[in-house]
Amino acid sequence: MGFFNKLFSREKKESLDQGLQKTKESFLGKIGRAIAGKSTVDAEVLDNLEEALVSADVGVETTVKIINRIEERVSKDKYMNTSELNQILQNEVAAMLVDAPDAGFRDFDTPADKKPYVIMVVGVNGVGKTTTIGKLAYNFKKAGKSVLLGAADTFRAAAVDQLTIWSERVGVPIVKQQMGSDPGAVAFDTVQSGVAKGADVIIIDTAGRLHNKIHLMDELSKIKRVMNKIIPDAPHEVLLVLDGSTGQNALEQARQFTAATEVTSWPLRSWTVRPKAV
Repeated sequence: MGFFNKLFSREKKESLDQGLQKTKESFLGKIGRAIAGKSTVDAEVLDNLEEALVSADVGVETTVKIINRIEERVSKDKYMNTSELNQILQNEVAAMLVDAPDAGFRDFDTPADKKPYVIMVVGVNGVGKTTTIGKLAYNFKKAGKSVLLGAADTFRAAAVDQLTIWSERVGVPIVKQQMGSDPGAVAFDTVQSGVAKGADVIIIDTAGRLHNKIHLMDELSKIKRVMNKIIPDAPHEVLLVLDGSTGQNALEQARQFTAATEVTSWPLRSWTVRPKAV
């Protein structure tokens, strides 16, 4: 059972379709404007389509692959009518998804020489850090690991309560203090407790923070240093949670959080992707 094993149930699909309606309309609108007034797929149409894809945050590398595939299809199959372009585009995007490697899927195993295996979760407000932690805890526990959560988000109101709810749902213990407590102290106590109890995995929640606020980013570095006092190489993984709809801003978040905490991975839907140089 994966993170999103029920994602495509009828109810979930209807909810997802509704939630993505504005994004769909915006994207299709850009595609429509790219081919407006054209009856054939020529170089100008492809240039306009390329611009539309990039502006929709599809990404330069992915856009180039899509355009190249469409050019090959137009040349080979002689699809010259722009009315067929949407179907061609749909087919090529689907083909790219089918061809995508699955090497990034997490197997929820941990290195034998890293016990407890410490994960620190970081990211800006509202991207789903707490929910991600709950899902990680569930899957690690299902894999036979003993898990301990640390509620180091002591800044946001109700953050500790939300993580406590997840700990109860999953059935794993949690270390927490009062709102406003020193997050470094919570992280320290969590790691210390995890070592004493022989936990396999420790997951530390942190407060959401803007990546362009230097003093807040410095606090993350401090939390990391505090854990080092108990386990010299902790945290073993720094998980950056991103909102994929933020486009280039997400890339800048990756740069800044990596500079502050040496990010090792970020989750994309139900799997974890190892980041390339950012």
